Amino acid sequence: MEFAERLTALAAKVRQQRSQIETEEATKNAFIMPFISTILGYDVFNPLEVVPEFTADVGVKKGEKIDYAIMHGGTVQILIECKKSKEPLKIEHASQLYRYFAVTNARIAILTNGEVYEFFTDLDAPNRMDAKPFLVLDLNDIDETLIPELMKLTKEIFDLDSIINAAGELKYIGQIKRTLAGQFKEPDSEWIKFLATRVYDGPYTQKVRDQFTGLVTKATKQFLNEQVNDRLKTALGAPNFPMASDSVIAATVTSEQVVEDDLIDTGVETTLEELEGYQIVRAIVCNEVKPARVVQRDAKSYFAVLLDDNNRKPIARLHFNRVQKYLGVFDDQKVEQRVPISSLDEIYEHADTLRSSVRAYLATG
Repeated sequence: MEFAERLTALAAKVRQQRSQIETEEATKNAFIMPFISTILGYDVFNPLEVVPEFTADVGVKKGEKIDYAIMHGGTVQILIECKKSKEPLKIEHASQLYRYFAVTNARIAILTNGEVYEFFTDLDAPNRMDAKPFLVLDLNDIDETLIPELMKLTKEIFDLDSIINAAGELKYIGQIKRTLAGQFKEPDSEWIKFLATRVYDGPYTQKVRDQFTGLVTKATKQFLNEQVNDRLKTALGAPNFPMASDSVIAATVTSEQVVEDDLIDTGVETTLEELEGYQIVRAIVCNEVKPARVVQRDAKSYFAVLLDDNNRKPIARLHFNRVQKYLGVFDDQKVEQRVPISSLDEIYEHADTLRSSVRAYLATG
């Protein structure tokens, strides 16, 4: 399983089990130890790699413990302090990390509740942990741009110099992105005034502010949706993903749960969520077949993902036009099984089945 897939699988596990996790110890066992082992690649049961309850005397503080110390090259490189799941992380939680950072060789400190991982280093002063993280990984909303940086901390690669050199840029870019995200979600008065005064020439009164509060919120949401749509349209452009005519498609329709009327493009509205689901399916099977051969076709009752634009070769069906969403996968007899899903990330959990369908079609020509 690729690094990104392992990360997505862990994120799905967190979503499924978080309601059952009530203590810090349960958080460690269910979420944090799997992160250390499956994502970072260290053996949690080998004390030469991972030391639980790591102890180092700090000044007058004797016998204090940090939850985990990760060893690399025989020395402590990463310190991890854990809090229980669902408890928001606060800088006050990092007091032991601050103390241990100064007396060990560690250059990376992680504060986590199993869902959010905050990564710190010493950009502001040597051997003194920064007050703000340079990288924040949220398993509930994974920023894919951070994956290459996260991989540098894995046992297999471990490129500390590279990540420290990139940390300054990562820190400020991350803070800017989180600030923008906050403003897009709930703009504050300064942000509203900043935008309003650039498009409105009259006096900026209370009435104008009230009017632009709604306008700014609406405009930013539309802007984000348009940007995502534009990127998807580019990715799904005609040269790479040729679409057959309705007559050609109708000629290849079988009686296997598909009828000709359902494939006529009348009253069919393709949603952004369906396109995102298609992209995920396509990414999963692209190691079996060239991406250009994985084609999408929207219908009235479902969104189909096909091999070679052939309805006799269904890879998946996305049943997203209802409250409960379903992923349709196929067995070797082309019988569809509908699996309920609550988020698009759960499609990755069925990667083996999707790839098996493609392999079966390739084997039979």
